[in-house]
Amino acid sequence: MTFEDLKLKRQFLDAVEALGYRLPTPIQSQAIPRILSGKDLIGVAQTGTGKTAAFGLPLLDHLDTEWGHVQALVLAPTRELGQQIAEQLEKFAKHKKGLRTVAVYGGANIATQIAQLKKPCHVVIATPGRLIDLAKRKAVKLDRIRHLVLDEADEMLNMGFKEELDEILSFTPEDKCTWLFSATMPREIRRMVGQYMTDPLEVKVNQSATVNKNIEHR
Repeated sequence: MTFEDLKLKRQFLDAVEALGYRLPTPIQSQAIPRILSGKDLIGVAQTGTGKTAAFGLPLLDHLDTEWGHVQALVLAPTRELGQQIAEQLEKFAKHKKGLRTVAVYGGANIATQIAQLKKPCHVVIATPGRLIDLAKRKAVKLDRIRHLVLDEADEMLNMGFKEELDEILSFTPEDKCTWLFSATMPREIRRMVGQYMTDPLEVKVNQSATVNKNIEHR
C-alpha cells in the first residue's frame, strides 16, 4: 500500500514525498482511511510507529482555512511531544494555504501564548494543564472544535492528568470526532472511550515490534 492508495489529497502527498516518506507504516495505513471517513478511532500503537502522520494528515484534510476559529485540538502529555506534533503538522501542511497552528504548554510565557491565540488559528496543540489555565482565562474556546486528538493517552493518565482530561472534554461539543492513540489500554482509558467516544473503530499494530531500533529512550 502507498500513500496514494490512502486517498490523501495531492497537496499532502507532495508534502509527504518531500519529507522522504515512501510507504505508510501499519498504523498509518489502518488509521488514515478511517479518520478520513470521519469516524471515531482508537489507535493502539507504540511510540515511534508514525502516529503523528496517522492522525495529522487526515486531520489537516478535514480543516477549512476559511473559518478562523479553532477547529481541532490535539492533547499531548509533554511540551516536547506537543512541539514535535506542531512541527510535523506545519510540514504536512506546507501546501495548505492559510493554515495556522498554535502550540501551548507549561514552562513558556502564558501571556505570549494568549496573544497567539487571539489571532485566527485552526489547530491548538496543548498539554492538559496549560490548556486548563488558558480556558479559565477565556483565552481559548473549545465549544466549536470538530476534531479532538488524544495522543499518548495512557501517558497523560500516568502523569496525573485524569481530572484535567475530564474537564477539557466537558468543554468540547458532543458531536465532534475523537481520535485516541495509546500504547496501552488500561481500565481508565476504556472508561474515557465509553464516556466520550461514539462507536469507535479500534486498530492495533504489532505491539511487540520495535519499529525504530535506533531510538534511545531516557
